[in-house]
Amino acid sequence: MALADCDRVAEVRIGGWRAAYRGLMPQPYLDALSVSEDADRHRARLTAADGRATDLVAEEGGTVVGWACHGPYRDGEVLTPDAELYAIYVDPGRCGEGIGRALLAESVRRCADAGHPRMLLWVLKGNTSARRFYERAGFRADGAEEPFEVDGVPVPEVRYARELSPA
Repeated sequence: MALADCDRVAEVRIGGWRAAYRGLMPQPYLDALSVSEDADRHRARLTAADGRATDLVAEEGGTVVGWACHGPYRDGEVLTPDAELYAIYVDPGRCGEGIGRALLAESVRRCADAGHPRMLLWVLKGNTSARRFYERAGFRADGAEEPFEVDGVPVPEVRYARELSPA
């Protein structure tokens, strides 16, 4: 991912939130998400990058159609030997075309090759389609749950894990 991708990545991410979390989070919250603010956050993060997070984009015809970000697993403020998939989003109009599978497979491959023993991720408990997506890719809920709240509405997260081995 390059700085020039930040606006389009923000569009994909915000569009992904609005599509995936409809009915799971308050609609006014989703409607208020700002693509420009999200793009600014991506630019600031990339500019100040410490090299721990890896951003991947999927492009078609020079246009970003998906984005994923991974790095060391964060247990509170402590980084562990495991990897974490921080985010993965596909342009909502392109879901089901294999873009997400390709991004996830590349993140898994890179984390395995880097020697991480496992990859972990957090997903909204009620997001059944995302949970099926991860399960098809070999991830399993490991029993850990975190409370999460958006505008006073509980939207708990569950943790998924997958063992990794280098190719």
